[in-house]
Amino acid sequence: MVMALTFDDGPSPQYTVQVLDRLRDHSVRATFFVCGDNVVRYPAVVRRIVREGHALGNHTWSHPRLDGLDTANVREQIQRTQTAITRISGHRPVLFRAPYGRFTDSSLALCDELGLRPISWSVDPKDWTNPGADAIAGRVLASAASGAIVLNHDGVEGGDDNPQPGSGADRSQTVAALNTYLPRLIAAGYRFTTPDRHPPAQNQKAPFTT
Repeated sequence: MVMALTFDDGPSPQYTVQVLDRLRDHSVRATFFVCGDNVVRYPAVVRRIVREGHALGNHTWSHPRLDGLDTANVREQIQRTQTAITRISGHRPVLFRAPYGRFTDSSLALCDELGLRPISWSVDPKDWTNPGADAIAGRVLASAASGAIVLNHDGVEGGDDNPQPGSGADRSQTVAALNTYLPRLIAAGYRFTTPDRHPPAQNQKAPFTT
């Protein structure tokens, strides 16, 4: 049974580093969908992500809602981030996730042009609402299935009513939840992949009690 663990809106010099430590403790590989603004602020964290065998995905420059942008601005958000990630990490991303999951025709067309694969998610524990580490872990375990793509957050989303990338946000509950659900998933026989290397096949489910 195979799952994919993903983290959005980083990198963060505080929480991404803690997430990386937990993933290393459990020998788990994940995908980090990063914002270009944070990539250029924290290049050392980006390089560590790659060095430790994780995948990088494009998550736009400043996390806007793409359905509120014209085609030129969508192109700038995606292409500028693609350039920054490639320059700093030495790796060209092949995955793209739209902020808030709001893909648009123009963003999908640009993905096709740039060779980017659009990726959404199937498990959302809503960790960004800070419901508590136990609640986050419980939601992930309750929805665990082979082929699942889990959404987590290690950085800060933008938007009119939210802080911009690079500003402060509490992701400590997301970090703490990893110590609860990763050992249980591993013990149940799950292994973890990154969608750029081995897209998981959704065909099995293992029950968990929460």
